[in-house]
Parts: sequence; structure tokens; C-alpha cells
Amino acid sequence: MSRYITDEFVCLSAVCVELFFMFTSNQPECHFSLVLISLLSCTTNQARLTVSPSYSQFFKDQSVYLSCEEDDSSAGWTLRRNTSKQQRTQCGDGWGTSAAPTCNIAVLPLDSGVYWCESREGPISNMVNLTVTGGSVILQSPVLPVMEGDDVTLLCKTKTTPSNLPAAFYKDGSLIRKQPTGHMTIQHVSRSDEGLYKCDISGHGESPSSWITVTGEDTTTPPPTSTSPPVLSVLSCVRLVCVVVLLVLLVLLVRRYVHKKPEGEISGF
Repeated sequence: MSRYITDEFVCLSAVCVELFFMFTSNQPECHFSLVLISLLSCTTNQARLTVSPSYSQFFKDQSVYLSCEEDDSSAGWTLRRNTSKQQRTQCGDGWGTSAAPTCNIAVLPLDSGVYWCESREGPISNMVNLTVTGGSVILQSPVLPVMEGDDVTLLCKTKTTPSNLPAAFYKDGSLIRKQPTGHMTIQHVSRSDEGLYKCDISGHGESPSSWITVTGEDTTTPPPTSTSPPVLSVLSCVRLVCVVVLLVLLVLLVRRYVHKKPEGEISGF
């Protein structure tokens, strides 16, 4: 079971506990407000990490901007990374300049690693792998997964000379082709095009390798699994039941206080 689903169950369990106290308490209106707040907080927000420029390789000292794009800014997303020297450190903690929701990095080779956005509520975004080189050649390839059927252009680039030099392109260590202008287009990519790519420019050197991921046509709907859809359906049903119960209890509370006589009036008899 995924982490965010576990968090949903914990949150909804807290709602149930508050409902119990609401039924048994002498001051149900206090617990009613807690139930409402708890239920409204039981949402799973999703962020998307974007990189600008949108490549996976960079030269030393390039400026790179990473942003946590989200629907709900209250989720409190934090950009984190794993590198060869540091684990789960956040932007501004010894690296990068944070200006939420964006982090600016003048990258160095030590900044190579895996980056992601993480919420204080638990869920995380997509992960991206960035490579920074002190060499003279990089392969500009998409940092995010590419859609199956799309065309993808790879550019073999040098740091100081024109970027239209002849280049050789490799996939999984094997030569694909040599291009006279330094760029190669893969038309109508498929899953078979997924792999580790690099390039080489004679007299200048070889780029690092980067993995290119190819996704299916529908990236918004995850593939069905044997556990996820039933669990999500249960969560939706529980939320619906909680909302209905809250509405009924609200009506009952209003009726109770409308028909309840003040204590002073009762003592007068």
C-alpha cells in the first residue's frame, strides 16, 4: 500500500475517533467542529517537479531552476535531493537559493543526483535525475518522461564551440548513428526506445549518460493494479459516508437546541 493511502487511512481514522466522542460527549458541538476540520484535511495533494531548462544534463556553473508545481499551495511542498554526499537535504540547506516554489542552483558536479518535491503531509512528486559535468560535452535530452508516439530530439552540445558539430549517438553502449549537425531525432518513440543515451564529438569528448523514459499515451491515469483501485474506492466511500453522517448530525444538533428549554425556565416550575 502506498504511503499516501496509508496517510489517508490514518486521517480518516482520526475522523472516526472524533465522531465517537461527538456521540458520547456532553458538548457535541465542540467535537463537530473538530470532525469537520479533520475531514477537510483528509486530502491528498500532488505536486509536479519541473526543471528549467528542461534537460537532464548541464555544464558546471549553469543556472538551473526547479519548481514544485501544485494545485494547493497549503500542502507545503519542499524540494529535496539525494546526491553522492548528501541524503534528503532540502533547497537552501547548503545548496541552492529558495524562493518558494522555485529553487535556483548554479550547478556543480556535486549537485548531480535525484531531486523531488515532498509534502509535510507525506506524498512526494515525480523524481528527476540531474547530471552536472565539468567536461566539455553534454547530451541535451528530456528530463521528464516522453510520451509514446512523440518525436524526441537529442542535441550533442559543447561548452565553448558551435553546437552543430558532427556527433555520434549511443544507446545502451551501442552506436545508433552519426549525425553531421550534432542533433538526432527519434520519430514516434516507443517503449523500445527507452534506455541510456550518450553522445561523442570527435576532438571534444564524450557526454555523460542519461536515461530516457517513455510513458504510455495516457499519463494521467495509472495502470490498473490488483490493490490500488479497490483501496481508493474504499477511501472515497468512507469520505462520502462521513459527509452524510456530518450533515445528519448537524440537523440533529440544530433540532436538539431548538427544542431544548433553558435551565432557568425549568427551575421556575
